[in-house]
Amino acid sequence: MRQYPSDMTDAEWQVVRGAMPAPAWLEGRGGQPEGYCHRQMLDAVRYVTDNAIKWRAMPADFPAWDRVYAFFRRWRDKGLAREFHDRLRQRARRAEGRDVEPTAAIIDSQSVKGAASVPDASRGYDGGKKINGRRRHVITDSIGLLLMVLVTAADVTDRQAARVMAPRLREKFRKITLIWADGGYSGRLVTWAREKLQLTLEIVKRSDDMSGFVVLPRRWCVERTLGWLMRSRRLVRDFETLPASSETFVYFSMAMLMSRRLARTASRPRPGQARWARAA
Repeated sequence: MRQYPSDMTDAEWQVVRGAMPAPAWLEGRGGQPEGYCHRQMLDAVRYVTDNAIKWRAMPADFPAWDRVYAFFRRWRDKGLAREFHDRLRQRARRAEGRDVEPTAAIIDSQSVKGAASVPDASRGYDGGKKINGRRRHVITDSIGLLLMVLVTAADVTDRQAARVMAPRLREKFRKITLIWADGGYSGRLVTWAREKLQLTLEIVKRSDDMSGFVVLPRRWCVERTLGWLMRSRRLVRDFETLPASSETFVYFSMAMLMSRRLARTASRPRPGQARWARAA
């Protein structure tokens, strides 16, 4: 029975269970069966993601905090959180009638303040946003589902991060040939992407006669995704010592959004309705 809003319903657990990575012991790759319930562990990590508590403040009805943190750390270090998220994304794209592999993407970034737990070595100052902390660089598909995230110091520019992310994106998603971006990615990066990666980087700019808030073509998809992330309190500020932990919480946040929608779609299908056009 659900006790907290972040807990999975039975319908959501059915979705999540089928997307979980197979344990090594089950595939004969060593190790031994875990001594805890995966549903409890995932609910505990979701609780931390949703409420931004300290690990040691884990409610008593969850497993011991150090066991939950060990579970989170293993999923972070082994890439299991990303694998879990990617499986849910594939299901979400199928539910939308899309191919599993996207052919276009959108890139953007978001600067967030860093807590005292963020070391000087991985934090910086974003002069444009006047934020001391870190920056999340994200690439999404055309419906706003996350393809890749990179967390850096806030003084790392969009162009610098794109030079790291674009080759990885090209290697992982071979069908992607077009990326939409804002003016922060213009310049020699466009030529570099075309010549080195055979990627078209299309800059979507605001016109000079625009004033105030304007919904720009394609860019609004990734900006909406950044807004979704801010609904998870753990992501409102960066509390993590390691950038990899910040990236893992981003994957868990998006996995929560997708699993909820997939469970809702399975229980109350609505043919013809754009399910991803609304926030969770």
